[in-house]
Amino acid sequence: MDAQSRGRGENVDPADQWVLNPDTGEYELRLGPSAAQSPIPGPRGPRRSGGGSPGPESPRGRSAAPGRSSERSGRTVPGRETPEQETPDREVPPQRRRRGAPEEPPARRGRRPVKKKSKAKKVLLWTGGTMAFVVLATAVGGYLYLEHLNDNLTTVSDDGAGTGGFSKDKAINILLIGTDKRTGSGNEGYGDKGSAGHADTTILLHVSKDRSNATALSIPRDLIVDIPDCPTEQEDGSQEVIPGETGVRFNTSLGQSGRTPSCTMRTVTELTGIKPDNFMVADFNAVKTLTSAVGGVEVCLAKDIDDPDSHLKLPKGTHTIEGEEALAFVRTRHSVGLGGDLSRIGLQQQFLSALMRRLKSNDTLTSPGKMVKLAEAGTKALTVDSTLDSINKLKDLGLELGKLNVKNLTFTTVPVLDNPAETVKATVVLNEAKAPEVFDLIRNDVSFTEVKQQKKKEKAAVAARLKGEKSAASEVRVRILNGGAAAGSAQSTLSWLQVEQGVTKSENAGNAPAELARTTLEYAPDQADQARRLAEIMGLSGAAMKPGESVTNSQGVPAMTLTLGKDFKGAGVSLTPPDKAPDDIEKSTADKVECAK
Repeated sequence: MDAQSRGRGENVDPADQWVLNPDTGEYELRLGPSAAQSPIPGPRGPRRSGGGSPGPESPRGRSAAPGRSSERSGRTVPGRETPEQETPDREVPPQRRRRGAPEEPPARRGRRPVKKKSKAKKVLLWTGGTMAFVVLATAVGGYLYLEHLNDNLTTVSDDGAGTGGFSKDKAINILLIGTDKRTGSGNEGYGDKGSAGHADTTILLHVSKDRSNATALSIPRDLIVDIPDCPTEQEDGSQEVIPGETGVRFNTSLGQSGRTPSCTMRTVTELTGIKPDNFMVADFNAVKTLTSAVGGVEVCLAKDIDDPDSHLKLPKGTHTIEGEEALAFVRTRHSVGLGGDLSRIGLQQQFLSALMRRLKSNDTLTSPGKMVKLAEAGTKALTVDSTLDSINKLKDLGLELGKLNVKNLTFTTVPVLDNPAETVKATVVLNEAKAPEVFDLIRNDVSFTEVKQQKKKEKAAVAARLKGEKSAASEVRVRILNGGAAAGSAQSTLSWLQVEQGVTKSENAGNAPAELARTTLEYAPDQADQARRLAEIMGLSGAAMKPGESVTNSQGVPAMTLTLGKDFKGAGVSLTPPDKAPDDIEKSTADKVECAK
């Protein structure tokens, strides 16, 4: 019997059979004592009239779903135990007590267990993926019945364009793409007729290594970019290289000429210098089904909107929207701002912030019915890369994202300018004065918000390395190694230090034994004054200074070791990254309500 049918014979709402286990922080199915049942429901099937009686007992695990072979019915979910057989000397447990849950006082039986406030954080943790971004919302909700949801997912090869998948001990970069393809019921009036599915809405979601903050970077669809050659797996398993193009709209990186999301990945890497870990693609139905699943989201309008193109008609004020109306909201542009795609991006960011606040609310997190709907809606609306090909992997990603507080999730947009080559402005080009700095901030894992939980003591200790007496440049002894910088960097840096900076006691020591992401300067305690002088000359931050040991140079004298990492940009170019986002970059955070203008 499936989750939809269970309880119908007793006029019990199936959603009421999901209860919160206060010890694990997970939603679990309340089972009766009449038969050994699966801890995870199978896919929903047709409702059985009269409640029916169960058939022959299935193997341990979940019951076989209609239309599925019994081969899969014996699967169990890692971390979950299968129900044990009752023994004659074992007392049958009360109907509403889960095995492994604490015994309840008699007065509390008969309804859902009372939630302990101390367990609330556990609920937020495992449903935390819902806070990160729309389609990620249901990654953790899918924990309810994994096998069924796996079948909802559609996967496409990343063709080697990504990093191979996110890592729990590193910063995470997920490419989120909304297409304009008219798939799904009721979408005939949206998007471009006959579109192959272009990258209509694209966001690069960066989550910091310590999970304390995140940045959602919107990429305008009309941005002029260069699309690289894209090796692409075909349906028959063969590979074809789709030729690149220069000076074309960003949205053509998907759909055009047979390009897949992996090509959008490569285009983003070329544009920003940031290689995404994974991608997720959603169609128009994602907005409609997800908003309906949570009972609508609240948005605010600073003026009346009547947009015949998007079919949105709403008066000024606050509204709760879902389904078709929610899709019309995120697609409207002619009635907000300057009426272009950049104005629509701002509207979409407002909508996503509202959706995440709704997903975070207790009204959603404590409703099993809504969580089930979210799991169904999200997985059906998703196309993911081949390294995210199961609900378990999405769940792991969701748990990582769930550590984030939405007040530290910043929405911003790639800085652009009107295309100077056009008389009638239709496209935009990169703002070369501002965009590189935004990309650098994300690459260097710098928060766009003031994160309170930063380790102040550690930062102070690192900064203290730069404070104190500095020796003369002529007294600095250093060996220079190339640890990932461009070929010839060690020699060019040596020449610059000796000729222009007076660091005459320096030498080129060749290549480092291993490549480093960041340039470092290692020194012994009695070389701290030399290290501070060299850091000043090189533009090194305190984080780049590594107290350690000295080495013996070619003259047999103790010297420091300067290893030029992948971040090295040339002799004389400062290596101190910005420690905060500039004030003139437009941004908003997900915890604040903003009204569309």
